[in-house]
Amino acid sequence: MKILALSGSLRAASVNTALLEAARRLAPARIEVALYRDLATLPAFNPDDDRDPPPSAAAALRAEIGAADGLLVACPEYAHALPGAFKNGLDWLVGSTEFPGKPVMLINAAPRAFHAQASLREILATMSAQLVAESFVTVKAPKEASVADLLADATIAGPLRAGLELFVSVLRAQQPRG
Repeated sequence: MKILALSGSLRAASVNTALLEAARRLAPARIEVALYRDLATLPAFNPDDDRDPPPSAAAALRAEIGAADGLLVACPEYAHALPGAFKNGLDWLVGSTEFPGKPVMLINAAPRAFHAQASLREILATMSAQLVAESFVTVKAPKEASVADLLADATIAGPLRAGLELFVSVLRAQQPRG
């Protein structure tokens, strides 16, 4: 089973990206968590360019989304909103056939960052994502934290592991029995 992790941050030392890397390490056995690292390569969304085929970076993102059983999203809040680059990435998925119905787990690195989380939920629901709300995790992560720091902090690693286990159980229940 494969989960694609999407960070809404372009920062090299992003705590959101570090949380996704920690989630990769905490994932249950036989679960691959792959981090999407090409957000900055997506061109600015223009509906005129959203045709078949779309620009190569958008096509690659769509292919990765299509190959994933679920999505894990950690996104910061800037000025009470989603970062522009991340919203741009979502815009490239609106017209795709790979995204609708995709199960999504959200990680929020800061309890005070509720505006972007509310907006993200609304956008993803509008895009027909399957929001697995019972798996959502909000932690109080320090602004500067390594993956090792996050894994060593039980108040972060514990909820992250529990959310992932719940999310994976939902994904497994949805897999066709063979």
